[in-house]
Amino acid sequence: MSLSRLASSSSRSAIFLKPLSSAISLRRPISSDTTPITVETSVPFTSHHCEAPSRSVETNPKELLTFFRDMALMRRMEIAADSLYKAKLIRGFCHLYDGQEAVAVGMEAAITKKDCIITAYRDHCLFVGRGGTLLEVFAELMGRQAGCSRGKGGSMHFYKKDSNFYGGHGIVGAQVPLGCGLAFAQKYSKDETVTFALYGDGAANQGQLFEALNISALWDLPAILVCENNHYGMGTAEWRAAKSPAYYKRGDYVPGLKVDGMDAFAVKQACKFAKEHALKNGPIILEMDTYRYHGHSMSDPGSTYRTRDEISGVRQERDPIERIRKLILSHDLATEKELKDIEKEVRKEVDDAIAQAKESPMPEPSELFTNVHVKGLGAESFGADRKEIRATLP
Repeated sequence: MSLSRLASSSSRSAIFLKPLSSAISLRRPISSDTTPITVETSVPFTSHHCEAPSRSVETNPKELLTFFRDMALMRRMEIAADSLYKAKLIRGFCHLYDGQEAVAVGMEAAITKKDCIITAYRDHCLFVGRGGTLLEVFAELMGRQAGCSRGKGGSMHFYKKDSNFYGGHGIVGAQVPLGCGLAFAQKYSKDETVTFALYGDGAANQGQLFEALNISALWDLPAILVCENNHYGMGTAEWRAAKSPAYYKRGDYVPGLKVDGMDAFAVKQACKFAKEHALKNGPIILEMDTYRYHGHSMSDPGSTYRTRDEISGVRQERDPIERIRKLILSHDLATEKELKDIEKEVRKEVDDAIAQAKESPMPEPSELFTNVHVKGLGAESFGADRKEIRATLP
């Protein structure tokens, strides 16, 4: 069942007659086999005011190999962003997601692009999961016109409206009320979709989160609050910041579920369960037990409030990519070499996107004044400092 077996010696010789880039492109693609495979989540779900979903999750070879490639791509992208930041090609804030990839990949596997996602500033991989390109990622990180926000948002402000990805927000916890507002619009429109509003354990004590959750529960909104608990709010351990770090229970009257956020299939099962619940009964909280390998941001070495042994221990025992690799090998869906080849392809894809992003120009100075006011509403700002307003009265 290996991926890259050539059909005949003639096809093999034909490859060698082509340029190297062409030969690489002829490598057999990821398996399209959809034969069902049942896997079990790493640990049981822990529930609050609801029945926990089954630990048995149905998948197939195509999904397993897609999970591996997508997470490998996200991991390589974030490592490359680290290097670009250190080379001063990325400026300002930059929060990396390596270690937490299973949340982005598992969530996407359970929902559709009609469902909404809104998150905080650790948003690069979620944007890619929604269908964003590597060029858009690196161009935005480097402040170039080809970026997803035209080079004006930077690391913390990625958006993809056509896939219902609403950011990318720099104010701690502020995205949660906005997400509940998206859920209100979905219920009003009766379109049978839900909103996933993601926040970290550092934002879990925000008052606005509880206010938004309260009104969502009152109105039975299809809002799913996802606490990505990586156990450190900046440099503060969860137990130092929260009297009750069982975040899935913090909704009190709202059901909750604790999920192994390092297991893509546990995330997939939980998000599928949460979507069904939210459409019928209103909001639910998912606590994703996950871990970030980098510091809070690029200005944080990440080793002053935790030990290097702790970080390496999580890498060895819970790494989300290695878990998928082991599943693929155990089901004989690919060889170790073929998985290494996928990682090499991913590395080249990232390098090519960076080179392309570097060619994109910086935004024109005039862009400073665009996308500030909505056009066509009868108001126009003008003058050297744009402080004078000309309005057309009705």
